[in-house]
Amino acid sequence: MAPDAHSSAKRGVVSADEASLAPAAPFSDAERAAIYRLIHARRDVRGEFLSKELPRDVLMRILDAAHHAPSVGFMQPWNFILVRDPSVRAAVHAAFERAATAEANIFAGERLALYRSLKLEGIQEAPLNICVTCDRQRGGATGLGRTQQPDMDILSTACAVQNLWLAARAEGVGVGWVSILKESELKLILSIPETIAVVAYLCVGYIDRAYVRPELEVKKWACRLPLDALVFEDRWGKLAQATKTDDTPAK
Repeated sequence: MAPDAHSSAKRGVVSADEASLAPAAPFSDAERAAIYRLIHARRDVRGEFLSKELPRDVLMRILDAAHHAPSVGFMQPWNFILVRDPSVRAAVHAAFERAATAEANIFAGERLALYRSLKLEGIQEAPLNICVTCDRQRGGATGLGRTQQPDMDILSTACAVQNLWLAARAEGVGVGWVSILKESELKLILSIPETIAVVAYLCVGYIDRAYVRPELEVKKWACRLPLDALVFEDRWGKLAQATKTDDTPAK
């Protein structure tokens, strides 16, 4: 301990830094179980939204959770555009249709048939859409922590999206991320300045049912990869044996 800090401690004086700290104890078993249950129960909702509007207090809790996401350099680069106007959502839906038609061209045969059978958005069905943006100038041209990795502002905004998604699930609210949209068209429809990046366009609303497993897994578009094949140790490609559980067979 530095001499001045030691003398302050003897006098019972608490520094500003010390006063800002709190014990970092683990959560209780019940709290921890609830958090993991929430993470595992989160789903991408593409349809079957109820018409019920989100009460303001629920919406603000969800947005506040997003606003408490981690951000590099504490830049907090996000904004949230609440989209309710039917005419605006109709324009966004038309942009989605154009993009989805273009995307379908990369598939063929059974894959194309499956793609066309999927419900990929709920833009007009959901009572609320939220466009999450990133102000790339907030905090300065680079900001703390972005000099070597300039996209950390985008990644920070993605953390806000995840917080929003988890908080919504805890409130019984479904969220669907619509990525089949051209950023340039969204910017035009929503009057977003050129310097602002679009990170996510979300359909938000109450639902009465959700898939137990991801919908794309249920419908055989993809499956969840085994975790032990994705964790490396010390260098790329060296599997980390310590991640294996007792019931995971050795390879």
